[in-house]
Amino acid sequence: MIKKEEKKSIVEMCPIRNVVARFGNKWALLVILVLSENGKTRFNQLGKLIPDISTKVLSNTLSVLEADGLVSRTVFPEVPIRVEYELTQTGHSLVPIIMSLTEWAQKNMKSILQHREEKVNE
Repeated sequence: MIKKEEKKSIVEMCPIRNVVARFGNKWALLVILVLSENGKTRFNQLGKLIPDISTKVLSNTLSVLEADGLVSRTVFPEVPIRVEYELTQTGHSLVPIIMSLTEWAQKNMKSILQHREEKVNE
């Protein structure tokens, strides 16, 4: 029996939802900003620049960003192995958007926190 092709809803195909879900965690945006400020950066140096991130989470975050073409990874055949990460052209194009979002958050954080507090006290 031949199965009918499943149709995806407009929500499932939405490019915003698809893309933001991939880098919408707190670490991905931070990694992108750190790489934009520092250029080519070794894995261990990234870990030092983002002290709260675990090695596993950093590795997973970089893998997702690399899979989406936002970060490139270069492995040098040395002992010990040296691995450097840097933003791709696509990754660099995202930085102004992140900076704009950061500015918005800074301007509105006080109001947002007040609303949160009011909601908790209801």
